[in-house]
Amino acid sequence: MASKIISVDKHSPAERAGIQAGETLLCINGNEIHDVLDYRFYAADPVLTLDLQEPDGTVRSVRIVNRSYRPLGLNFETYLMDRQARCHNKCVFCFIDQLPGGMRDSLYFKDDDMRMSFLMGNYVTLTNLTSEDFAKIKQMRISPINVSVHATDPDVRRKMCGNRFAGDCYKIMHDLAASGITMNAQIVVCPDLNDGAVLNRSLHDLILLYPYVQSISVVPVGLTKYREGLYPLRPVTKEDACKILDICDAHAAAALKQHGSRVVFAADELYIKAQRPLPPYDAYEDFTQLENGVGMLTSLITEFDEALAEETEPCSPRPFSIATGTAAAPFLKGLAEKFCARYPCACHIYAIRNDFFGEQITVAGLVTGQDLIAQLRGKPLGERLLISQTMLRYDHAVFLDDLTPADVERELHVKLVPVPNDGAALLEAMRGD
Repeated sequence: MASKIISVDKHSPAERAGIQAGETLLCINGNEIHDVLDYRFYAADPVLTLDLQEPDGTVRSVRIVNRSYRPLGLNFETYLMDRQARCHNKCVFCFIDQLPGGMRDSLYFKDDDMRMSFLMGNYVTLTNLTSEDFAKIKQMRISPINVSVHATDPDVRRKMCGNRFAGDCYKIMHDLAASGITMNAQIVVCPDLNDGAVLNRSLHDLILLYPYVQSISVVPVGLTKYREGLYPLRPVTKEDACKILDICDAHAAAALKQHGSRVVFAADELYIKAQRPLPPYDAYEDFTQLENGVGMLTSLITEFDEALAEETEPCSPRPFSIATGTAAAPFLKGLAEKFCARYPCACHIYAIRNDFFGEQITVAGLVTGQDLIAQLRGKPLGERLLISQTMLRYDHAVFLDDLTPADVERELHVKLVPVPNDGAALLEAMRGD
């Protein structure tokens, strides 16, 4: 895919060099540019020669001296400067396969792009990489890569991923580790498939690759109500969650003793399902797996408590409400009680049942606009309705069901306030600042 330039930033090195929109970037210092990784890697030198093709087909060279290492200022047609790699696996637990029909097309796209793993934190299975991809990872020292492992047992992984090449995952990770590439691993636990002895083996094998495998998240499978014709999975029960946590705790304790890091971190949802208290803040170390729902609640609670303890400004908050998933609701209720004890006001916490995807889905990030409307219409909401920012996609402009914040505000007659997963930001939103 040609790297066509759509705009050039004002006062940038590229603009000063006379590069214009409409030209196509071919090479930097003689290296062909195929995607954003090539561009970023080869543009990092202080002296650059860019080969450009003009709209009429003429090829010219431009020299840029950029000893301050400023961004060149070129913007391209797509973020990756290439097509996004599509996943060719048929994972038995794939969430996209469990979506209802009629949603926007982009939600059905299965991404398995190594570049998105490095740049955006997405998880990849390593089954769709070419030899050229592996060579690029090693040459550019691309780290960390986030890997969806699920099982190091080759047969189990092949079954779970629905791909005959999926059993090579651990061998590939071993090769990447030998090349100095760091990784974060993810295990989605499906009862009766990769729990128990399989989970024990997976954690043991992955910890052997420490420090190149720097963290492992263990999360329960998410099952919607749209599973007709799919592999017969069952949800993680309380008993399952307790057994999974026991395995994780044992490996984390051994890793901490041997390596000074727990390495293994279980998702908040497992503690909630097991009805066990969340680990303390320090147990999550660097919160490497936060986006996987690991330590998210502990982080939120700790940050909120610290911000509230440091609060000195007077406050007379107007009535407000909070809507969240059923998993987080009890924790947010506790934070709201602390706030109202300090600043008395009317506040309601609403646990939104996920009717859109099914009641097994309990996280706030998958709550839809229509469920908010259906379950909150006629309820006392105050002047502001606080929701998790993770409910919204596309720069906070739309819910998963394509409803917008404006749609919800119009139906519920209340101002919607999206809040990031940050305790200080939640306190500020409660205050109404």
